[in-house]
Amino acid sequence: MYKKSFELLFFFSLVCIIAVKAPAQNETTIIPKPFSLKMKPGTFEFNRGTTFYIHSVDKETGPVAGFIKQLLEKAGLTGLNVLEEPADIRNIKNAVVFRLTNKGKIPAEGYILTVSPEQIIVEAPCGSGLFYGMQSLIQLFPPEVYSGKNGSESLKLSIPCIEIKDHPRFAYRGMHLDVSRHFFPKEFIKQYIDLIAMYKMNVFHWHLTDDNGWRIEIKKYPKLTSIGAWRVDHENEPWDTRARQKPGETATYGGFYSQDEIREIVQYAASRYVTIIPEIEMPAHSVEVLAAYPELSCTGGPFTVPPGTYWPNKDILCAGNDSVFTFLENVLTEVMELFPSRYIHIGGDEADKTNWKTCKKCQDRIKAEGLKDEKELQSYFIKRIEKFILSKNRRLIGWDEILDGGIAPEATVMSWRGVEGGIAAARQGHDAIMTPGDYCYFDHYQADPETEPKAIGGFLTLKKVYSYEPVPEELTQDEQKHILGAQGNVWTEFIPSVKQVEYMALPRMIALAEVDWSPKTARNFVEFRTRLNVHLKKLDFMKVTYSPGSFKADINTLFDKKTGKVKVVLSSEQPGFPIYYTLDGKNPSTKSAVYTDPIDISGTVVIKAGIFSDGKLKEKLSERNFLFHFAVGKKIIYKTKCSERYPAGGQTALIDGLRGSKDHHDGLWQGYLGNDLDVIIDFGKDIPVTSVMLTMLQNQKAWIFLPKFVEYSLSSDGKKWHSVNQVLNTVSPKEETAFIQPFTQAFPATPARYLRVTAKNYGVCPAWHEGAGEPSWIFADEIVVY
Repeated sequence: MYKKSFELLFFFSLVCIIAVKAPAQNETTIIPKPFSLKMKPGTFEFNRGTTFYIHSVDKETGPVAGFIKQLLEKAGLTGLNVLEEPADIRNIKNAVVFRLTNKGKIPAEGYILTVSPEQIIVEAPCGSGLFYGMQSLIQLFPPEVYSGKNGSESLKLSIPCIEIKDHPRFAYRGMHLDVSRHFFPKEFIKQYIDLIAMYKMNVFHWHLTDDNGWRIEIKKYPKLTSIGAWRVDHENEPWDTRARQKPGETATYGGFYSQDEIREIVQYAASRYVTIIPEIEMPAHSVEVLAAYPELSCTGGPFTVPPGTYWPNKDILCAGNDSVFTFLENVLTEVMELFPSRYIHIGGDEADKTNWKTCKKCQDRIKAEGLKDEKELQSYFIKRIEKFILSKNRRLIGWDEILDGGIAPEATVMSWRGVEGGIAAARQGHDAIMTPGDYCYFDHYQADPETEPKAIGGFLTLKKVYSYEPVPEELTQDEQKHILGAQGNVWTEFIPSVKQVEYMALPRMIALAEVDWSPKTARNFVEFRTRLNVHLKKLDFMKVTYSPGSFKADINTLFDKKTGKVKVVLSSEQPGFPIYYTLDGKNPSTKSAVYTDPIDISGTVVIKAGIFSDGKLKEKLSERNFLFHFAVGKKIIYKTKCSERYPAGGQTALIDGLRGSKDHHDGLWQGYLGNDLDVIIDFGKDIPVTSVMLTMLQNQKAWIFLPKFVEYSLSSDGKKWHSVNQVLNTVSPKEETAFIQPFTQAFPATPARYLRVTAKNYGVCPAWHEGAGEPSWIFADEIVVY
């Protein structure tokens, strides 16, 4: 099933280390990076005389002390005491104090951690703050403390003296797990929650239902688990081409969580200050419901639980049937009795409305409610469910499709199809949680697909996750307040085992944790990657599997304004591994030049680069064609903005000399959703321009089309413009394969300081397309000027 069996991925041997050392005194490896950190001289030494002090009246202090005490005891430091904090503790040595306080006006979920040679004091205004202070304290220990090996009587553990004042940037810091496509046992769910809590994330989004299996016991509807939780075992077949269940085949693959198990897990998470948000999908992604109760469909069935994915999936809950709403209200009532979370997630995504168009009950509903179309019918569906959820003093969350046809009055949007859903929600005064696929979908490949376990597609490296900024720049300061935070998603179509869940989630989850917690200005990937090395060691001792990440060499260019030269910049997400490169198009080897500093270039070159270990190439070579032309490094002014989903190299992407491939995810294409490309290039002085070329991409399966036309205009003063020509598109938008199309115009030498380039977007996908009426993309990679 996999290109490479996941079981062959390396696991890590553990070494029993009794004598443990503190990190270097002038550094710490805490993740997420604290808001404020000051190193102090000296160390605090844990030993069997160390005592934890709490306030028993503050019920939060005892459990927090218990967590760290338990960890140290597993490491061999036994016999530690937990006592009531005395009225005056100033002169008591070898003390670790956990204290609730409002002193210093510590922000919500924040804490102050002070380590001196005599005492450690963790102060916070609430239990979660104490818990996060405890996590930072634990991270001051060397990773060997997680070895679980009992030490000798002489075991000593020292940590550096430090003062940390810390609090999170965002209130919502989440991780998701899909347990429908593959079911995972209760014990692993707890371990997953431990990992979430370890990095100060505070939400577990539990995707409990989907077409491929219902995973939560509902007393009122037992067939949801006796039928809906099970599918035929076709695990030996590719996910997206699996044969459907045949007559006589028995459904044996699946499982579900009993209500008692749910309560146990919810309590477990609460003790770690993690809120579980349950997701019950509706109206789509509900074939497993229809398999159990076919009368809730538009057609009446029969249905079986799909063993894989079939697209499009037209079988969804009937919006014209009142029995559907009775069913959902009963289900949600039991769900809300189990989950005390403020939010209830109802899905709302990818609803194919084909059956609604021909269903008499749905059409009658549209007429009776005065709705315009099936999009407004979905809006009616979501609003009706929200009204019920609000009556229970809860709030509704849905994927960004709940914006279609009009958003429910108090709904929160989870923006997954890029950032546009979050932007739209915030502008309408609704809260949004950012989880765009290009940055937050951890089921995507994270290294060369040829060397990785089979994944759903995409390419999302650790470095790219870390680069994510959850607050869209398009929003005003007031609108930005509606961005609650970001969430990483682990969809499990191609992730059948707990070890592979770990592998896909880690260490990308750790990178997103820092994005969610730390100040934007404090983030630096190189420094983060250095700190991460210690955490990977910790995961080794915990026997948690993780990806070593991408060994791909990244190639970029920059224009040095001081020297007027173009430079090539090479980088990777693997510190300590040299990058070998060539500029003549030949494949590099360990005998080639080693990258140390940006490389000056003055002409067209083919750059190739790679990372080697023990003389062997670790991942495919990276290759970039650099095309030297008049616009490279010049000033560019954007009259329209590109999408934040596809910014390529940012402001200079269209004139950086780098050419994109047919893969619009390669980081070199700039995308415009629904709007035109309109830019002005300033050459700084009049130059003779003889030709201009804009290269565009078409991939209609990804809703990317060539523009109607590209227009080139020249000017000497930036005010009076002379249109050189409109280059019309003559290629059919129905072309199925992805291809690159140049829009070229040559003309007699014309002096000009300014060049204006406009690419006209069709605006929406054509009527014959699956995205008919939805905004269409145009993608550009380079404006070449001679």
